[in-house]
Amino acid sequence: MSMQFRIVHTTTFSYDGPAVASYNQARLTPLTTPNQILVHHRLDVSPKPWTYEYKDYFGNEVTAIEVLDAHRALKVSATSTVQVSREPGPAPVLTWEEAALPGVADRYVEFLGLPEHVTPGEELEARAKAIAAEAGLPGEAAFEIGRAVADAASSDAAHRLLGALRTVGIPARYVSGYVYPGGAHSWVEWWDNGWHGIDPATGTEPGDTYVGVATGRDHTDVRALGGIYSGPAEPAVEVSVEMTRLS
Repeated sequence: MSMQFRIVHTTTFSYDGPAVASYNQARLTPLTTPNQILVHHRLDVSPKPWTYEYKDYFGNEVTAIEVLDAHRALKVSATSTVQVSREPGPAPVLTWEEAALPGVADRYVEFLGLPEHVTPGEELEARAKAIAAEAGLPGEAAFEIGRAVADAASSDAAHRLLGALRTVGIPARYVSGYVYPGGAHSWVEWWDNGWHGIDPATGTEPGDTYVGVATGRDHTDVRALGGIYSGPAEPAVEVSVEMTRLS
């Protein structure tokens, strides 16, 4: 069953004094994939900016925003309509030996790194290795590790799951997006002859209520809005997400 959603994601920066320049990158355009189609997207920025659109290294749609006029507030609002129809992923087929070959381990080496904010911690690392030792296939281990992270109900679960999967040699990437009716959300995809999703909050595969926006090695690659400005101290930031099911 397919679903269609309207998503309004608004971020407002309020400055204690005039900001004379602001440069930002927005990753707020939902992906178009075999599982979802972007029907409509509009980005509104106030004050009126100069903008430039491009795809980043990971294939995400990016809008560069430049505001040079002095301003005390910057408002960025993305409105999207997305059709989603996610079929259950195929059963895992890669063996541990195949996952270690250059066609996987070298090709997806960027999704095997373990920077400090992605390391799983000693307890989860040991649990992941124990699961991998018992699992016949990497894909089977991925599902079990995902359930283990969900059962732990920890904060920053997506990064913990990334680290746990990478620790045992399974390429994994971070996905930013939305889930209905909760709003902004993140989950993980792991590689097995294609990307397979798992939500570390539930330990289950994302379905039609999930809308993906950007993918990367971790959250730093997929920030919805980030940049620099010249002006007073850190602004107050207000973020709201309204997600409405249309069909």
